[in-house]
Amino acid sequence: MGVLFSLLIGNPWPVRSAESSKILLQISVVGLGFGLSLGEVLHTGRNSIIYTIVGITFTLIIGSLLGRFLNISKNTSDLISFGTAICGGSAIAALAPVLKAKNEETAVALATVFTLNSVALLLFPAIGHALHLSQAVFGTWAGLAIHDTSSVVGAAASYGTQALAIGTTVKLTRAVWITPAVLGMAWLKGSDEKPQVPLFIIGFILAATLRTLFPQGASYWGELSAVAKQSLVVTLFLIGAGLSKEVLQTVGVRPLIQGVTLWLIVSSLTLTALLLVGIA
Repeated sequence: MGVLFSLLIGNPWPVRSAESSKILLQISVVGLGFGLSLGEVLHTGRNSIIYTIVGITFTLIIGSLLGRFLNISKNTSDLISFGTAICGGSAIAALAPVLKAKNEETAVALATVFTLNSVALLLFPAIGHALHLSQAVFGTWAGLAIHDTSSVVGAAASYGTQALAIGTTVKLTRAVWITPAVLGMAWLKGSDEKPQVPLFIIGFILAATLRTLFPQGASYWGELSAVAKQSLVVTLFLIGAGLSKEVLQTVGVRPLIQGVTLWLIVSSLTLTALLLVGIA
């Protein structure tokens, strides 16, 4: 609905809706933590960590090679690869100052990743149902292969409760790598940029900890989690409303080819690995 609203009618408040969606998403993710025990969070995070490390490394290498092949500016290519590898817009925003990226380079990378996020939100559940993927496999796949937290949560929520819990946890485990990855890049570039761990990840873990320490409040935790799920509906509408014609025109052909190709490679190989190894 958000995408149709933006393309057919036009979003009169693109900047305000973008800011609101970011804040609301972070609050919603923290709220989802009340629906999980700390044990579930740790178990899911531990099971996905190898996939996460291998996936991030592989994505950055392939993304760099694609960028060179397509003759895309190094900063734009690195930002697209970084956003695909870790956490979409959040990762791009964290890395841009380290690379001293120009505004237009950051805008192209964000637009590319954002466009693919919108596609993933609709495409992934359809593929999951067509392949009869289990809740666990789909949640893990979404958490590893979709760029932004918002689209991971949206796609997983439409697939099922278990998929939502697993997808959110896997995605947040992946997002934690923003800090060490940006620090590593800053060291290579000689930059003094000091990224921080996103606060909503800490809030998510604290919410799960509260649920674990005070199980007698299960009904209240469940209500908070339910409210968070409903607020995600509003969040996703606002995010979809940001996909304007201007955004699509900004992307350009070559960065979009890099983003799509890299995303297809990562998505297909990740799903293949999950199906071959099996997820409990």
